[in-house]
Amino acid sequence: MYDFKEQTVIVTGGTRGIGRGIAESFLKAGAKVVATYSTNKAAAAQFKHDNRQFAENIDIQKLNVAKYEEVEKFFKYIDVNYGSFEVLVNNAGIRKDSILAMMKESDWHDVINVNLAGAFFMCKFAVKILMRKRYGRIVNVSSVMERYAFEGQANYAASKAGLSALTKSLSKEVATRGITVNCVSPGFVATELIQDIPDKLRESYLSRIPLRRFGSTEEIAACVLFLASKEASYVTGSTLEVSGGL
Repeated sequence: MYDFKEQTVIVTGGTRGIGRGIAESFLKAGAKVVATYSTNKAAAAQFKHDNRQFAENIDIQKLNVAKYEEVEKFFKYIDVNYGSFEVLVNNAGIRKDSILAMMKESDWHDVINVNLAGAFFMCKFAVKILMRKRYGRIVNVSSVMERYAFEGQANYAASKAGLSALTKSLSKEVATRGITVNCVSPGFVATELIQDIPDKLRESYLSRIPLRRFGSTEEIAACVLFLASKEASYVTGSTLEVSGGL
């Protein structure tokens, strides 16, 4: 297991789904975890309760990553309370599926604002701190939809493709400061994000996966921890696909 003792890790959308799996893996590896949530206060409370053995290392903050002012305020909080941090995991994301011709303008903007602009805002303030520290790890959670772009997900696929490109560009800007920036690109993972998929479509997706199963949050988290570790110091600007062979 990787050792993150004496490290502070920020995980957006860190109290449920893939984000929760990532946050819990960091806690088990000894990190102090600042996990954010946007609206689901009950899930945040449940996350804290279920991980009460790590209570002294859990800090839960309400944050809408799509709001620039909230992100700015959040990093002021980090600066005051922690002084710095070592790892940022941009995991917060939403889906609002619809075929493009019928997609509401608000659904397009909402998905782009959270999935892509939110990561931009988080990275913008994070690198200012990490560049002073001359060390840092940024891991962006993308999706295989950036490559496969299934029907009904034009907004989601576009946001994730943009996130991969942002990762590549930013990695070049901060490399000389000891900061790595990478993507983990999950395939289908058994979380509430895919619970609303109709059974017939679910079976279709499963048939495309060579391993014939959906992934687990722990399997995604293991890849995030590797990229966030000191051992991954020569990996930057990369996208690691975790999809069961899609």
